[in-house]
Amino acid sequence: MPKRFVLLDRDGTIIVDKHYLHDPNEVELLPNAAEGLKRMQDMGFGLAVLTNQSGVGRGYFSEDEVRACNAQLQKLLEPHGIVISGFFFCPHAPDETCDCRKPAPGLMRQAAEVLGFDPNESYMIGDKKADIGVGQATGAVSVLVRTGYGRKAEADCGEQADYCADDLLDAAEFIRLNEGSK
Repeated sequence: MPKRFVLLDRDGTIIVDKHYLHDPNEVELLPNAAEGLKRMQDMGFGLAVLTNQSGVGRGYFSEDEVRACNAQLQKLLEPHGIVISGFFFCPHAPDETCDCRKPAPGLMRQAAEVLGFDPNESYMIGDKKADIGVGQATGAVSVLVRTGYGRKAEADCGEQADYCADDLLDAAEFIRLNEGSK
C-alpha cells in the first residue's frame, strides 16, 4: 500500500510569511509548526511542500534561492526528526499560463507522481484560498490554518475547507481524529 501524504503550503503555514522570501537566513518556523509536523509524521504520513513562488516569475529572485530557502527549512526541521519528502514549487507569475500555480492541481499531480501517493487519500494544508482550492481540485481533505493569511482568508474560504485549524498542531489533531473516525 502506498504511503499517504500531507501536503503543505510553505509561507504562512510552516514558516513565517516574509514577503517574497529569498534569503535562507530569514526562514523562521511558525509556533507549533515542528510539533504539528512531527505528529503528522508519527501517524505514518509523508510530508511534502507545495508552494507558489511568483517572485521567480516576476524576476525578484531565482529558483536557486527558492531551493536554498527550502533547504534551510529542512535544516530547521531536522533536529525535530522531521523529513520533508519533496518540495514542489510554481515559479510562474500570476499572469503566466500554467497548470502548477495553486489552486490549479499541477503541483499536487507532480508530487503524487514523484512520491507515489493518491491525492484522494491525502490532506492539503495552507493559509490561503488557493491552498483550499488545490485540495478541492484533487480530492484531498483541505485544512485552512489561521496562521499567515489564514485568519483573513477564513471569511472568504473557511466554509470551503474541511476544517479550519489554529495552527499545524491543531491540524495534526484534526487529522488524528479524522483518521480515527474512518
